[in-house]
Amino acid sequence: MIYRFRVILDNDTEEDIFRDLEIRETDTLEDLHNIVTQSFGFDGAEMASFYISNDTWDQGEEISLFDLSEDNSARLMNETAINDVVHEMQTKLIYVYDFMSMWLFYVELAEIVDETEGHDYPNLMFVQGQVPDEAPERLFEADADGDFNEFEDDLDVEDYDSLDFDENWN
Repeated sequence: MIYRFRVILDNDTEEDIFRDLEIRETDTLEDLHNIVTQSFGFDGAEMASFYISNDTWDQGEEISLFDLSEDNSARLMNETAINDVVHEMQTKLIYVYDFMSMWLFYVELAEIVDETEGHDYPNLMFVQGQVPDEAPERLFEADADGDFNEFEDDLDVEDYDSLDFDENWN
């Protein structure tokens, strides 16, 4: 079977920027990563991850391009078939490309169709919009709180007499 995905760039412009792609259900998430990066004009050399998502686009389990975990326990794109994580009951993924720039994409399974004989897959079906030169700026929770101060407790760590501990505890 062939999965048809719509991949939408999360951006702050009025223009919709998305790509419609076709790929075999048995291809890996690395294959999907490759066609997404190519179709949006990226070289594919940066770190990337897919996240399993739900209907409200909450971020779930991560599936990485590379295993950067201490214990080599990360789930990897090249070891994960698309149909292991996407199917009729689970249609959404979040895709993050280049963690320094934070390109964010919403990936949704739009349709499952029969494979067309003589057709090459993966296949870029439709292109809408131009990718901006830079990723949209992300506002994180701590950034939104303009009064955030990591030293808010006003403790003077140099004033040992006012700290509540026994320096001869051992």
